Amino acid sequence: MNIRDKEVRLAEKARWLIPGLQVKRWFLLYLFSATLIILGFLIICGFKPVYYMMEFIKYIADVVPTNWLALIMVIVGAGLFCIAWFKTNVSLLDANHAENYDLLESLYRRRKLNNGPKIVAIGGGTGLSMLLKGIKNITNNITAVVTVGDDGGSSGRLRSELGVLPPGDIRNCIAALAKDEDLVTKLFQYRFKNGEGLEGHSFGNLFLSALCAITGDMVRAVKESSNVLSIRGVVLPSTLDDMKLIATMEDGRVIYGESNIPEAHGRIRKIYTNPQKCNALPEVIHAIREADLIILGPGSLYTSVIPNLLIEGISQEIIRSNAKKIYVCNIMTQPGETDGYAVSDHIQALFNHAGSDKIIDTVIMNDFIPPNLAQKYQQAGSFPVVIDADNIERLGVKLFTKKLIEDNKDGLVRHSSTRVARAINYWFKRQLRGRRYRSKKKDLALVANN
Repeated sequence: MNIRDKEVRLAEKARWLIPGLQVKRWFLLYLFSATLIILGFLIICGFKPVYYMMEFIKYIADVVPTNWLALIMVIVGAGLFCIAWFKTNVSLLDANHAENYDLLESLYRRRKLNNGPKIVAIGGGTGLSMLLKGIKNITNNITAVVTVGDDGGSSGRLRSELGVLPPGDIRNCIAALAKDEDLVTKLFQYRFKNGEGLEGHSFGNLFLSALCAITGDMVRAVKESSNVLSIRGVVLPSTLDDMKLIATMEDGRVIYGESNIPEAHGRIRKIYTNPQKCNALPEVIHAIREADLIILGPGSLYTSVIPNLLIEGISQEIIRSNAKKIYVCNIMTQPGETDGYAVSDHIQALFNHAGSDKIIDTVIMNDFIPPNLAQKYQQAGSFPVVIDADNIERLGVKLFTKKLIEDNKDGLVRHSSTRVARAINYWFKRQLRGRRYRSKKKDLALVANN
């Protein structure tokens, strides 16, 4: 073994000294309880421990009879030993459960994730589930708020036939937050390719719908499904009301139904809900009030992100919140929704529907487009969203750019969940450092003035 190997092994052993693993304290309790047991039996057997320890015990024995003292020490030691045994096993088993890391790394990750920032991610579709796959590696304190306006595909069929909230986006978010891509998670995402009445449905959608029928409550159904997959965080529908989307177009047309809006191929003026007043889930309001960071998007601007802002109370709570607020802008325009949109157009749409320019602080945008951009985007009428920095600044929103896409030889443009999460985490920590610096500077100014 060379010197380098010895240094590496020493560094790995030193990781046990990292505070907060919730293991060292129980080992110390083991040692203390074992010491009490040994001392108790030594007294019973007539042996003499270290002189000063005996002197101390003799002093105590003047007050309490020796036999009773020994009995108390044995009982207390045994009790502490049992507590230490139980707590150590809980920490080790919980850390090692359903994880593919070594034990020490699992302990560290669990402790770090449990103490991570409280994040509320708001949106829907594939954009929100992509974001959650990355965010779950930063914190366990996640609340995913999912839109329930979907009326197409499997979700639309279940909604119309069974009268349940559309489960598709909720299912995707639950699967995204699952600890492991194991068999149960794959089963949850499995889509039937044939079978009368089953074709096109996913197992997860049917499972959620069945649980909703049994429990009578989609929130309870989501909670039970989340327990099955041991997800990190909480998934909540933005409302339990039977919400449908209505769009008014700039040419005067009125389009009913989320799935019909992109097919109208027009420029959207405004999105509404039917009924006009949909009540937010109380748990959603509570999560926003407790949040350290609120993330909007990415996803379809008018049919995934904005519908959540139309729910009674959600926009108002976000506006009032002291949390950091960031919008993850789409990389490409979406035909039928955001044709010809620049980043500032996305922001202005958020402002218009939320009724305030305080809905976000910063917009994060991908700043790298592959030179061999796939032809299918142009054929579909989808183009890169223009970063118009001057207009963004005039709206009072800060711009943060990073490479956010996955590396792809075919010129496809897709958000990388890892890169998006890392970029947001970097931005968030930088904001916290800036806040602490400004607070310290303000305190020093007050002291100087006094």
